[in-house]
Amino acid sequence: MWGTLIGNMGFILRNICSKKSLQSFKEVNGLNLYGRITIVSLLYLFLVVVSVEGSQWVEGYRRDLLAVVKPSTLYLWVIISGVFYHLYNQSSYQALDQITPLTFSVGNTMKSVVVIVSSILVFKNPVRPLNALGSAIAICGTFLYSQTIVANKAKKLEGERRAEICCFLHLHSTCFQ
Repeated sequence: MWGTLIGNMGFILRNICSKKSLQSFKEVNGLNLYGRITIVSLLYLFLVVVSVEGSQWVEGYRRDLLAVVKPSTLYLWVIISGVFYHLYNQSSYQALDQITPLTFSVGNTMKSVVVIVSSILVFKNPVRPLNALGSAIAICGTFLYSQTIVANKAKKLEGERRAEICCFLHLHSTCFQ
């Protein structure tokens, strides 16, 4: 539970910092920022990964090869997984370029709920009460967020209409005299 909480906080902070970077540097778009962060992350974390998990790579590789029928199947799944993960992150940064970090985080929360519900339906995973409660809270939070956005847009449109009417009446008040 704590790992998930810390991971989500890191994800939110990354979104906020990325959005501020996109606003500060107008010549950098979401894709370029994602590319730069990916390259820096590779350089920064490669030595850490090798020192922490490097001794387990050979054993894990052998275990995974025994779990599949052909080695080419393992390689294909690793490549497909990497490509889709890259495309997911790339599209995330493209979306973050267009929306606020809060909207992005709410959407990501709903994505998690969809993944959980899909795994329940497809793989027949059992639902624990805590999982059901977490999904219900996420769905209710997303609903309330979307209702707040709609209400704020309606208030903004109403204010703009009133301003236009007042401006119209003020400009044409001399015509009515």
